[in-house]
Amino acid sequence: MNLQKIVCALDLSEHSKTVAEYASSLAKATGASIVAVYAAPTLTQYTGFHVPPNTIDSFVGEIVTGAEKAMQQFVTENFEGVEAKAEVVVGYAAEEIISIAEKEGADMIIMGTHGRKGIDRILFGSVAEKVVKNSPVPVLTIRPSGNYTGGPAYKD
Repeated sequence: MNLQKIVCALDLSEHSKTVAEYASSLAKATGASIVAVYAAPTLTQYTGFHVPPNTIDSFVGEIVTGAEKAMQQFVTENFEGVEAKAEVVVGYAAEEIISIAEKEGADMIIMGTHGRKGIDRILFGSVAEKVVKNSPVPVLTIRPSGNYTGGPAYKD
């Protein structure tokens, strides 16, 4: 296995730091570079609420500008010693993550899962699940763990 480029999908939640640690460790071990991706939600689903399209466009623009600043800061703080760049895209997260992986010629995608259960899972589906099912490259998913201390989440 020759890892040269890793797409690291982030949602900028607390869990993103853990996902970044895995991506960073793997990149350091293999010499790979990282493309950190944040997918801002598309607001086209709100057009039925009689909001003028120019208002939606400017709102999306503000979200993207804020996300770009946040991602730049996140990459600087969490990918030290690794060649990494930040990308902010607008759209449906699973599709955008796969699209970036294909465009960048990535060898792997690393992303978090939200560990949703029950009705939440049925209503929202899982971005990670969609990426795993449709990705042309291997996907490493990192589940959030309440007891994460930097090592395995299990005890001997």
